[in-house]
Amino acid sequence: MTESKITSGASPEEIEAARVLLTRLGISPHDLVNSPTTRPMAPTFAEYIPQVSAAVSAGTRRVYGTYWKRIEQHWGDRRLDEPTALEIKHLTEHIRAQVVIRRNARGGRGAAEHLIAALRCLYNHAIADGHINETDNPARKVPKPRRLPSTRRGLPDSRLDEINHVAATTGNDPALDTLLLRLHIETACRRGGALALRPRDLDPDQCLILLQEKGDTIRGQPVSPTLMKHLREHGEQRGAVEHGGQLLRYRNGESITKRRYDHLWTRLGKHLPWVATQQISTHWLRHTTLTWVERNFGYAVARAYAGHTDSTGADGGTTTTYIRASIHEIATALAALTGEPHPLAPDTNPRQPTNPTTNPTTS
Repeated sequence: MTESKITSGASPEEIEAARVLLTRLGISPHDLVNSPTTRPMAPTFAEYIPQVSAAVSAGTRRVYGTYWKRIEQHWGDRRLDEPTALEIKHLTEHIRAQVVIRRNARGGRGAAEHLIAALRCLYNHAIADGHINETDNPARKVPKPRRLPSTRRGLPDSRLDEINHVAATTGNDPALDTLLLRLHIETACRRGGALALRPRDLDPDQCLILLQEKGDTIRGQPVSPTLMKHLREHGEQRGAVEHGGQLLRYRNGESITKRRYDHLWTRLGKHLPWVATQQISTHWLRHTTLTWVERNFGYAVARAYAGHTDSTGADGGTTTTYIRASIHEIATALAALTGEPHPLAPDTNPRQPTNPTTNPTTS
């Protein structure tokens, strides 16, 4: 019979040294084999979700809060290390099937993506706290749904004229609605940036507003003298300057919320069927303005106009460091867009290419 040899990665000297060390510690090889590594019991989802919610930013809490509540409803008494990747898939499909069908719904893909992202956020904190190992993270084993190409695009001048006209002639507060439209068309800001505006964010001398948008980004965005005038008057007339806080308000002084945008586009859709059919929203105005800026002033200016600062996307990279546009170039593009000179634009007589906003009515 051929004698088999057992090979080891350690040398005889290393093995002997290990034996000596174990003897000094009072530990036998049998103890190492039969004593499992102990880890504190992982908390339940009901115990851990409030801790993570209190530790993240307000923006993260706003996005994931709804999904953390759903997770707590289904798995509140379960511990973090119990669910499997398959169970996460089942929960994802359940929530996807229960999603409220809205006019811009895309089959629940957004809900599924946000649920998985919310779970990944929880598990990332759990790993950092030592509750589970990184290799045991089940949320990482579940892929997010593939995003469909966006249907948004820039709107032609004639369509913008229709939107501005209906907003100015219908509804219970045309002054507010036309101000919102002009703000988004001029600045291409996101809805969250507009809602976060405060009276102290207005700089009338330089015609700049301070935008606070997603990812905790803060930037100064040029606006036309006309828009600055209306923003300041709005704040003074509706009590924003007196009470502080949010700039955009209803006539009774209460701060507006995202529901004002929902009501606005629902009303526009009733008067303009194509708005409802194509599911036009505020973000389409951002696409419209940025498309125009890119066509007339190039990619670098459009990127800066949009407030894009990340370099991890498909259009990012080292080159963006060298082609970053200045605020003076943004102001020049705005001056051409609105037909009004801007304090920060080098050219006091801006050129007049065809633009997507022909001074929408602002009362």
